[in-house]
Order: sequence, then structure tokens, then C-alpha cells
Amino acid sequence: MREAVIDREAGYRLLGELAGPETVEGTLAGLDALAPGFPDWIVTSLFGGTYQREGLAPRDRQIATLAALTALGGVEPQLDDHVRNSLRIGVEAREIVEVMVHLAPYVGVPRALAGLRVAARVLGETEEEA
Repeated sequence: MREAVIDREAGYRLLGELAGPETVEGTLAGLDALAPGFPDWIVTSLFGGTYQREGLAPRDRQIATLAALTALGGVEPQLDDHVRNSLRIGVEAREIVEVMVHLAPYVGVPRALAGLRVAARVLGETEEEA
């Protein structure tokens, strides 16, 4: 059996690239105060493990993540973060919108609309910042 590759440093580096240093320093510290060790587990296993695997480019992983979070529903804060992350790595606003539209027949119109609301809010904020 092949062992999983887990790289803590690569995980934190990737999270910094995707989400920005304010997330690594601010959000994770607050979560660690509430649930000690949990943020490190998330970053290490997800960004230092799953995201480090070969087979999908970071852009493709972000699109898959957008689809999964939209389909799941009820996870708007995480979807918000991943819309921002997607924009940071070059996924275009129109592509993010199309992911949500494409999902409607598969996950239902209400979940697709919820995803579009999150995307619209984030895209509006990023336009104001520019």
C-alpha cells in the first residue's frame, strides 16, 4: 500500500497563496483558540495532503471545491472563502458563475441560487476593492 504524503509546510504555504496571510494568521488563530489543534489538522491534512496530490491542477481543485460546497449547502462561509481563493488563482468571475449555473439540474435550483448569492456578494466586494 502506498503511504499518503502529508506536508505541513506545503499546506500552510498553499493556504497562504490561496487565502492570503490574513486567513492563516487571523482566522486560524481564532479557531485554534476555540478548538486547539483543529486548524492545524485541517491545513495539514487538506492543504498539505489532498491538495498536494498529483492529478488535478490547483485551479481544477478549486472548481471541484466550489461545486462540492454549493452542492452541500449550508456552508456559505466556506464557499465565500473558496470563491475568493478561486479568484486569487485565476478562475474568472464568469467561470465561477457558470459553475453555479451548471449545478442547478444536479443539486437543485435552491442550492445553485444560494451559491450564486455567495458568488455575487464576493464578486461585488472584489470589484469595489479594485
